[in-house]
Amino acid sequence: MQAVILVGGFGTRLRPLTRNVPKQMLPVVDRPMIEHVVAHLAAHGVTRVVLSLGFRPEAFSDAYPDGICAGIPVHYAVEPEPLDTAGAVRFAALAAGIEPSDESASSAGSADDVSDTFLVLNGDVLTNLNVAAMVADHRAAGAEATLALTEVDDPSRYGVVPTDADGRVLGFVEKPDAGSAPSRWINAGTYVLEPSILERIPAGRRVSIEREVFPAMAAEGSLHAVQSDAYWIDTGTPEAYIRAQLDLVDGTRGDLPAVHPSSTVDPSADVQQSIVMAGATVGPGAHLLNSIVMGAATVGAGAMVAHSIVGPGAHVGERASLTDLTVIGESESVGAGVELTGARVPADS
Repeated sequence: MQAVILVGGFGTRLRPLTRNVPKQMLPVVDRPMIEHVVAHLAAHGVTRVVLSLGFRPEAFSDAYPDGICAGIPVHYAVEPEPLDTAGAVRFAALAAGIEPSDESASSAGSADDVSDTFLVLNGDVLTNLNVAAMVADHRAAGAEATLALTEVDDPSRYGVVPTDADGRVLGFVEKPDAGSAPSRWINAGTYVLEPSILERIPAGRRVSIEREVFPAMAAEGSLHAVQSDAYWIDTGTPEAYIRAQLDLVDGTRGDLPAVHPSSTVDPSADVQQSIVMAGATVGPGAHLLNSIVMGAATVGAGAMVAHSIVGPGAHVGERASLTDLTVIGESESVGAGVELTGARVPADS
């Protein structure tokens, strides 16, 4: 099976880290985010990945010049212009040789077209979703498109997806008030699609799969969904980017080393619930709490970094203080004794 991964966005919520780097190429503990996503797919039977690219596509092709990522082949589909999510899916699928099918959705599980069924994923989501089981559910339902749903505590931040007892999507409720939301199940950003869905996506313009294609299918009663309690996190904000990494080292989702062996952490430094990446240096008496110190960055003596991110090659001066989701960009410097709260450096990022 093939999977189309949407990685063309600008990652504006993670700036300045994403000024020059697509967010899916940002490191997550020990390797780029995209490798975590692809490795998960490979473990569930995906044999080829198509990256739908827009912003800085060379970052991916330079990183994987042999066309192999996390052990499986990768095809690059570079949009000539931003096409939104459905337009990106259509462009990437056609580039990968997936053609629209004239067969009805009820034959989706037949031997003739089963290999054309494909996955679509948002590339900034990390999840333990069993996509193989999701595909099996999709085929058993004879669906043309199936969405994965995840339950959240506060549905008012998302689009809620109510379904009937058979898993048929009844509609979409965008950012409902928490008290009146029909459910807490939201779109998890993973889809199983039949090639026939490509015929629903007009060529030559921006088309949103979430706001245009799926609502039209729901109105027809032809859109299916599966609920999952699997681990799920959208890494698109500084807070979530930190959380996703801590989950991989504290046992929530994994037990990777939090401090890279090539980094240097002074014995007198206090490192709590934090990631120190390759080649980074943490000076004497420094304090890290719920933070990320990225590759080759330095944190000076006596500095405090709490709930914040120090970008690659950045420098935090002695006795400086970074708190409340401060984000320091690549190779930027924070002077000795400077106190920053909720800041972005550079400020215009």
